[in-house]
Amino acid sequence: MAEAMPQSFEDLIQTSELPVFVDFWAEWCGPCRMIAPSVKKLAEEMTGKLVVVKVNVDEKPQLAQAHGIMGIPTLIMFHKGKEIWRASGALPYDSLKYQVEANLPA
Repeated sequence: MAEAMPQSFEDLIQTSELPVFVDFWAEWCGPCRMIAPSVKKLAEEMTGKLVVVKVNVDEKPQLAQAHGIMGIPTLIMFHKGKEIWRASGALPYDSLKYQVEANLPA
């Protein structure tokens, strides 16, 4: 799981053959810290099926603005440049995994 850089992030979501799961977060955000272990577990369990990236909105405000992030945590899944799923808030792990698996491309 990596922190995203602006150009490489845009390249990744456009060109990755695997869906890209993005966690928009900030260090001061309590719900972001609550969901962090779930995002890490998801990254470990979905290796080879999903690319997981974290974007710190304080360090990369241009990415947050470009993707319409109004609150955090916001979780977005992209496939071949298109947004295929979005959620806000600290989802429980089981719900998060279910939503991600349900939205994986066939």
